[in-house]
Amino acid sequence: MIVALDHIAIAVPDLEKAISRFAEDFGLEYHGREDVESAKTSTAFFPLPATSIELVHPLKGEGPIAKYLEKKPGGLHHLCFRSDNLEADVVRLQKKGYQFLSDTPQPGAHGCKVIFIHPKCCDGVLIELNQPSANAHL
Repeated sequence: MIVALDHIAIAVPDLEKAISRFAEDFGLEYHGREDVESAKTSTAFFPLPATSIELVHPLKGEGPIAKYLEKKPGGLHHLCFRSDNLEADVVRLQKKGYQFLSDTPQPGAHGCKVIFIHPKCCDGVLIELNQPSANAHL
């Protein structure tokens, strides 16, 4: 039985820069590095409390997911971080030079407000920030 998402791995060209992004910019708790000689890999860890897997599919064959699936057969589309003050996080990250795919947060699943950070700002990974509504059931 699957009970939790263990981790999401992201290949990054600059580990220190990526560690800084996730620890300082996104405020995630950094739990250190480990070199895995057998895999010829350096790793860094950011444990998060309960999470979920979101499967996304184009609605009526349209939209950004349809465009994504035209280029790739599927795969990691984005990471989503929950925010308790989305507007403040957007302003803070814009001051750090992050670019967003829209000017303001948009309606998302479960009544959340969502906004996406351009993948070029995060080593090619699309990052979503969301804030649940007061009556959302996540």
